[in-house]
Amino acid sequence: MSNRRKLVAGNWKMNGSLAANQALVQDLLAGVGQPACDVAVCPPAPYLAQVRELLAGSRAIELGAQDVSQHENGAFTGDVSAAMLKDFGVRYAIVGHSERRQHQGETDVHVAIKVKRALAAGITPIVCVGETLREREEGMTEFIVKRQMSAVIHLNGHCISEIVVAYEPVWAIGTGRTATPEQAQSVHAVLRAQLKAATEHAERVRILYGGSMNAANAAELLAQPDIDGGLIGGAALKAPDFLKILAASA
Repeated sequence: MSNRRKLVAGNWKMNGSLAANQALVQDLLAGVGQPACDVAVCPPAPYLAQVRELLAGSRAIELGAQDVSQHENGAFTGDVSAAMLKDFGVRYAIVGHSERRQHQGETDVHVAIKVKRALAAGITPIVCVGETLREREEGMTEFIVKRQMSAVIHLNGHCISEIVVAYEPVWAIGTGRTATPEQAQSVHAVLRAQLKAATEHAERVRILYGGSMNAANAAELLAQPDIDGGLIGGAALKAPDFLKILAASA
């Protein structure tokens, strides 16, 4: 069993409102106690200030962002820089989520640069990798995740031990389908081996599972040797479900 402390991060995606966020965070704070894992919530950018205020004084839950710009500053309308996120006390930033790769056309190179920007600002990037259903059916899973990961390793060198990785099989996001614990573990083991080839500190890199982890399947997934937590979508918007996942991490 590894001594890596698990991390469970809630990705709220494009959901929330001032009222809903307040209710959700208050319910989480009321129920979280002293969690056995690290915990983060990643609201949409307009709500970072609000959620930061709601979390003030809590050591149990950290603030995360859903993205970070590949640019430091300048004429990039709509982008949010790493320095701006740091200004708001952001601890984690999701980078290269499959939805952004798919809908915003982010490439492996874009993702690698974003990782570099986050690290330079002292923000821990949660780097997402994963294959589509077609890629899995064609036996390309290992090739795809290693290609995505190698771009990040190539640009970030020895700093790679400071990242968090999230394996998110695209075919299992928001579909209700989940990789079996064995399927997930096998890909996590591939990523761990790739990290070991890149850094002598690979054992401290946390690799999260991000494909429809929920209150019912969390314990089984989190029991795998290389699954160090979860990047949680839908279940992160319901306090009872999210708290059950945190409890399963113990």
